[in-house]
Amino acid sequence: MSYRKAHLGWSLTALIAIAVLCTFPQPSSAMPAFAREYGVSCTTCHSAYPRLNSFGQQFQSDMNYRLPNWPDHTVQTGDDMLRLAEKVPLALRMQAYIQGRDSEALDVETGTPVADSGVDFQAPYLIKLLSSAPLSDHISYYFYAIFAEKGGNGEVIVEDAWFSHDDLFGTGISGMLGQFQLSDLMFPRETRMTFQDFMVYRMAGVTYDRGIVFGRALGPLDLELGFSNGNGIEQNYTINSPGYKRPDHMFDNDTGKSVFGRVGMTLGGVDIGLFGLSGKQSNATGPAGMDSGDRDTDKISAGLDLSGTIGTKWNLFGQIMWNRWDDFLVPGVDNKWSGGFAGVDYIHSDKWVFSALVNYNDAGDFENTDTVYEGIDMQTVTFTASYYFMRNVKGLIEVNADLLSTKDQDGDYFTGHLDKDNYILIGFDAAF
Repeated sequence: MSYRKAHLGWSLTALIAIAVLCTFPQPSSAMPAFAREYGVSCTTCHSAYPRLNSFGQQFQSDMNYRLPNWPDHTVQTGDDMLRLAEKVPLALRMQAYIQGRDSEALDVETGTPVADSGVDFQAPYLIKLLSSAPLSDHISYYFYAIFAEKGGNGEVIVEDAWFSHDDLFGTGISGMLGQFQLSDLMFPRETRMTFQDFMVYRMAGVTYDRGIVFGRALGPLDLELGFSNGNGIEQNYTINSPGYKRPDHMFDNDTGKSVFGRVGMTLGGVDIGLFGLSGKQSNATGPAGMDSGDRDTDKISAGLDLSGTIGTKWNLFGQIMWNRWDDFLVPGVDNKWSGGFAGVDYIHSDKWVFSALVNYNDAGDFENTDTVYEGIDMQTVTFTASYYFMRNVKGLIEVNADLLSTKDQDGDYFTGHLDKDNYILIGFDAAF
């Protein structure tokens, strides 16, 4: 039987009215943490919030999140062994959206819609508290905590949280220890201009993890090598083999670590990087492969990334990744799949930025497996217009077009591309 949701029949009149309401300016009198601390404009580090310009990238990677005069912004205690910021450096980011969409949430066993809303008020979509500051001549910290995201109110989640050192033992090697996204070695998802994500990173499992990463410039090459637990940032395990009520927890369930790295260089004004990862993950089991099993299986990812600028207005970027998941569904059977994205941001003026993003993923060996991993298949084009009321306050309108044909439900489970992922999004994104 063909499974196709009936056409939703969005109310264009209502959406246009909402768009008009969303174009009225909102007041903003505060500045984000670094601009507030050093008394500079957001344009010092951002070509358009949140996209970083070349100085912003240097401030992040080479300057270890500080300007040369950072000691002048600390409390003068008379103790050279104590550097305290005059004010605790804090910033907030908040997002709120209205989204009209085709897709819905299904029970994969019955096909019954669990949630289906043609017009969805996603406000607040995100509330985030951020902090970062130098602690010594070589050590800095950074973290943020999410108070609400995607409707998940009621708990605080810490994602990025790390210490960094820019010159370990005088070797010129930098080091970072904590929670971070492995994909930040290529393109930080937090600085993208679109609401739509860089989907291959999420599907390949190269986002948040706990670990350590080292970096070093070697002639024209930028080298980065890291090790991570490989099980994300949510798990922890109570230690009980020595006895009752031990205070510590294990964050990882085994000694094996994921190894990842990137080699980057600039050729003819184009930044090129090669990424690789070798690690383990739990096998998939249960209905439609939605549960984690008790087998540790091997995973390998390899990627090529490119980025560059044309003048001061055009930013272009792209990523391709190849993945192999061994024994993931069935022992002795390897599953290969690939994906990537390409995008462009056009900074038209201080007020307007226009962006386009293409996501393309091929489920490869997961095709016709009757699991949720059939849904790796993806072909979308996203267009975004951002209007800046202030440097740190923008409104945006985004349209996502799904170019992939839908499929019929032909297995035991309702999986794969059963419906289109078209949407229109209107809202605000602010940091202060």
